[in-house]
Amino acid sequence: MQPYPDAWRAMQAYTNARSDGSPDQLWLLEHPPVFTLGQAGKREHLLDPGEIPVIKTDRGGQVTYHGPGQLIAYLLLDLRRARIGVRSLVNHLEGTVIALLAEQGVTATARKDAPGVYINGSKVASLGLRVRRGCSFHGLSLNVNMDLSPFKRINPCGYPGLGVTQLADQHIDTDMAGLGRQFSAHLAAALGYTLSFVDRKVEP
Repeated sequence: MQPYPDAWRAMQAYTNARSDGSPDQLWLLEHPPVFTLGQAGKREHLLDPGEIPVIKTDRGGQVTYHGPGQLIAYLLLDLRRARIGVRSLVNHLEGTVIALLAEQGVTATARKDAPGVYINGSKVASLGLRVRRGCSFHGLSLNVNMDLSPFKRINPCGYPGLGVTQLADQHIDTDMAGLGRQFSAHLAAALGYTLSFVDRKVEP
C-alpha cells in the first residue's frame, strides 16, 4: 500500500533522471483512499469528496478514485526508444485488460470517446498518462475487489452518472498478486518486452 504522493514523486524523479540507458519499468501497487484530478480535471466533478483527500496531479484525464483493492499499474517507458506512440500505448493497455478478462469468460470493451475498459457499459479500468521528453509515467487502475461507494462522490472521469464495476462483481479471481502477474505478462507480450520481477517499496 503506497501513498499516492510518494508514488507520484517517485515517478517524476525517475522520469526526470532517466538517461538513454535507463531501464523501462512497470510498477504494480495499491493506494490508500484518494481522489486525483488530472490536468483537464474540473472541480465541478468532485461532488462530495468528504474526508477523502483530493490531489491535483499531472496525468491526463479528469477525476478518478484510488483505494485498497484496486490494482494500479504505472508505466515508466521510453516510448521513443521502444517506438511506441501514445495512442498505441493506450490501445495496448485497454487490450491487455480486455484479454485478461476474456480469459475469465468476461466480455469487456473499449470506447473511442472515453478511454478505459467497460463491462456492460460500466467502467472497470481507467487510464491516465503523462509523457515527458518521450517517456511515459502514470498509467492504469483496475477495480478488483474494493469499496466502490467513493465513486458516487464524483463524476467518474468527468462523466455524470457513469457506472463503475469491479472484477469481484463479475465472479473473477481477485488474487491481486496473481492478477498483477497476468496483467504484466499480457502487456509485456503486447509491447515486446521481457519481464523481470522485483518486489520492493516505491521510495519517493
